[in-house]
Amino acid sequence: MIEARGLTKKYGDKVAVSDLTFSVRPGMVTGFLGPNGAGKSTTMRLILGLDAPTSGSVTIDGAPYAEHPKPLKVVGSLLEARAVHTSRSAYNHLRALAATHGIGIGRVHEVIEMVGLAEVARKRVGGFSLGMGQRLGIASALLADPSTLILDEPVNGLDPDGIRWIRDLLKSLAAEGRTVFVSSHLMSEMALTAEHVIVVGRGRLMADMPVADLIAQASTKVVTVRSPQSAELAARLAAPDVTTRVVGAGIEVTGLTAAQIGDAARDLGIALHELTPKQASLEEAFMEMTRDEVEFHTPSATADDSTVGAA
Repeated sequence: MIEARGLTKKYGDKVAVSDLTFSVRPGMVTGFLGPNGAGKSTTMRLILGLDAPTSGSVTIDGAPYAEHPKPLKVVGSLLEARAVHTSRSAYNHLRALAATHGIGIGRVHEVIEMVGLAEVARKRVGGFSLGMGQRLGIASALLADPSTLILDEPVNGLDPDGIRWIRDLLKSLAAEGRTVFVSSHLMSEMALTAEHVIVVGRGRLMADMPVADLIAQASTKVVTVRSPQSAELAARLAAPDVTTRVVGAGIEVTGLTAAQIGDAARDLGIALHELTPKQASLEEAFMEMTRDEVEFHTPSATADDSTVGAA
């Protein structure tokens, strides 16, 4: 388990992390989300003792990272996949790591096979693609069979098959009772992988809850309805706190639940062909929550944009 209590980090006048308190529990994949500049990477560095907190504390399995006598057996981490001597082969890189903790060569071969690098294990890392580098970083994190995994953007550079592989791997490791803490900007992937999310914005904690709860919190009371009597139903549902609008062959009703609309249609003798509550995606929930926390906003396209660069 990872436990942060009042974790704060300042660089001069800039506050990168502000009074973060959270726990990352074993047995599930926990996603770590936030816009660029939110403090995710700094928080991960603080957890791993690569930076010292200005105040507060963070422990892994009850002790700071630096106090574990064999840290690789406690925590496997991937913060920067390219932090490898480029002249070494993948095999020699892992063998050198294994030697620091008395890990046998058999385990080196095992993780190489596990991450799909067997065919290139003897080649220099400097010639690896981004995806191959990510696989080597994941192999390094798994080498000592740790109880906790901390991975920063692990799917970066992976192809669809590789993304599915890491998703299944993380879920299986969590199912074994390990603590799995993963940051990513790919909301669609986090929705498929994580059960719980911690969201930060400008260094502050914004949410610490199950993915399903975050989505439910963002989902509005909007229901898509199709009926041969849509116009009549819309008129009969009209109320100060209920709005309807035509959408395709049906209507979209805001302010009532699907059950309330269904009961009203039944009482009115109106047939329904569709009654679908609208649910937010994790991406929509995240964007809504962090809208005011984005450090750099992408400008919206305008009609004038089409003329930029025209000869």
